[in-house]
Formats: sequence, structure tokens, C-alpha cells
Amino acid sequence: MAFSYVIEHMEEDEDTQKSIPKWVELEYMHMRTFAGPEATVHFTHLSAGSCNTLSSLFAQDADSTRAQAFAHTKSVLQLMEEKGVSIEKVCLLDPKAENELSPEDGDGRFEWFLFGGILGDNPPRDRTGELRALGFPGRRLGPVQMTTDTALGVTKVVVQDKKPLPEIPYMDFPTIVFNPKESVEMPFRYISDGKGPVLPPGMREHLHEDLNQSFDF
Repeated sequence: MAFSYVIEHMEEDEDTQKSIPKWVELEYMHMRTFAGPEATVHFTHLSAGSCNTLSSLFAQDADSTRAQAFAHTKSVLQLMEEKGVSIEKVCLLDPKAENELSPEDGDGRFEWFLFGGILGDNPPRDRTGELRALGFPGRRLGPVQMTTDTALGVTKVVVQDKKPLPEIPYMDFPTIVFNPKESVEMPFRYISDGKGPVLPPGMREHLHEDLNQSFDF
């Protein structure tokens, strides 16, 4: 069964012409790879600037091995109404949900899986609470905070690939080493490929550049 993954962008006080930060862009693009070619990824509630940026990136990268992706200024509720999807068919990935996500949740009870972006706050802020209040059925992914793209990747592995949460290889709070003198600890949980955390393409370079800029006086 092909699923849709929806990321409701929840950055605060975003100007209508402001574009998304580079690290968010990298994570959002990585979600297409995690979701796979049969899936669809929707980014909702974007500013006009962010919507234009993502739409342009998606148009330039029509890789058939990745999920189709669409950027919207409309909210998830508006998109649901447009697509004729009922709230009972949308699963909110919620760290405060009573039940953990399981392979059975991919057996037809849900069609869409909804994420409150951006999940990568440290310490975590309960932005998902705004979506929880709307009445979506919820599932949690475990006790450790994940990046948004990791959360989508884990969801796909569970509901599409039918692998239970405890069987997924994780790496918590990895240290990214650039050279003997420079490194940065990431305060999140990632999927592990056996060698290290699965990061978005370009993220390591962006982190190094960001680290260097922070010391550029």
C-alpha cells in the first residue's frame, strides 16, 4: 500500500517571503528518499517563500527512485478536505500518544502519516500539541527525540517494510567528527547504517560550514 506523508510546517513568526533554513531544506529533501518511489510527501502550511523554494527544488530533482513531493501554503486540514481524506485515516506521529507505531498500523487503518515540523528542537517543544488538539489519532515513535526526516524514515520502515520499532538500528546523540580538532554532537536519534547515522546528503558539509562560521569573529 502506498502512503502519503505530510509535514505540517510549524515554524513561528515566519515572514511570508522568508525561505526555509538550509538544514531544514536538506532534511525535507531527504524525506523523499526515505519515503520511497511509491509514496507521496506533502509539505503544508509553508510561507510563500518556503513553498517557492521547495517547489523549485522538487522540479529540479525528478529522481524516480524518490517519492513525489509537493509544497503547499494551505494547511493539512485544507489539504485533507481537498483530497477527501477523513481525520480517522490520518495518523499523527505524537511523542505523547498512548500507543507506539506498529506494523499493523500500515494494514489499511491509516492512509496518511502526519508530522509536526520542525521536530528537531532541542530541548523539544510540544509543537505537535497544536495538531493533537485537532483530534487526530496518534502513535509515538519512542522516547528519544528524532529529526523530522528520521521520524519519517522510521515510520516508513514500520508501516511499509513491516519492521517493529525495536528492530530498527538506531544511533543516539552521535558525534560528527570533521577532523582531529573539530566535531559536533547531534542531540537526536538517527537511523544507523552500521557505520554511523544516516544524515541527509550535504548535511555533514553544512554542519562543518556552520561550525566554522560560529568561530568566525
